Amino acid sequence: MHHVKYRRVILKLSGEALAGDKVSGLDQETLLSIAKKVKELKCLDVEVAIVVGGGNFWRGRSGEGMDRTTADHMGMLATVINALALQDALERIEVPTRVQTAIEMRQIAEPYIRRKAIRHLEKGRVVIFASGIGNAYFSTDTTAALRAAEIEAEIILLAKKVDGVYDCDPVKNKGAKKFEQLSYIDVINKGLGVMDSTAASLCMDNNIPILVFDLKDPDNIIKAIMGEKIGTMVKED
Repeated sequence: MHHVKYRRVILKLSGEALAGDKVSGLDQETLLSIAKKVKELKCLDVEVAIVVGGGNFWRGRSGEGMDRTTADHMGMLATVINALALQDALERIEVPTRVQTAIEMRQIAEPYIRRKAIRHLEKGRVVIFASGIGNAYFSTDTTAALRAAEIEAEIILLAKKVDGVYDCDPVKNKGAKKFEQLSYIDVINKGLGVMDSTAASLCMDNNIPILVFDLKDPDNIIKAIMGEKIGTMVKED
């Protein structure tokens, strides 16, 4: 019998993570691999909500010279593409899924309604939150923090392409030091790039722990839910 530490979680996936080894776009093998691990979580009776980024298609900062609000809205639409792709991968392996968007597009997804999202989770469905919070100037990291507070998630699982948080870029500096645990204040004051300061502050205010780990090994999702020591944990001192 597996001991599960967390019963309701937010899994935050960057758009780049869904691209696999590609520079951009979607990688079907990666999508299916993530979907299978989410299914394993469902088999452990874990309630899973997912927040997806859109960086594999578009980032707000990519629109140099463009109106910031317009560029951010384009990024929100990119997250919807990823949400639908992930929904398709999950439903191909018979995991019931609902996509909820902060920008209404009723023909393809439900509008975000907090109580409805919680009810979906209670019924065993995976809920994918798309289009950020529906406002420009806010990242999908902030979306993950806000949705985690709203649905009373126990932790945010922040899946990255690195195995934790370092004091500098581990790709450029082989002597980079990895942190096993950090406080919210450390993340904000040191500008460590875990998530933006708005998201980190929101997690601090609501005491929501954040586990940063490497998605390259999909088994890490299961290890995280079991409370095994992987990646970097961000929480109160």
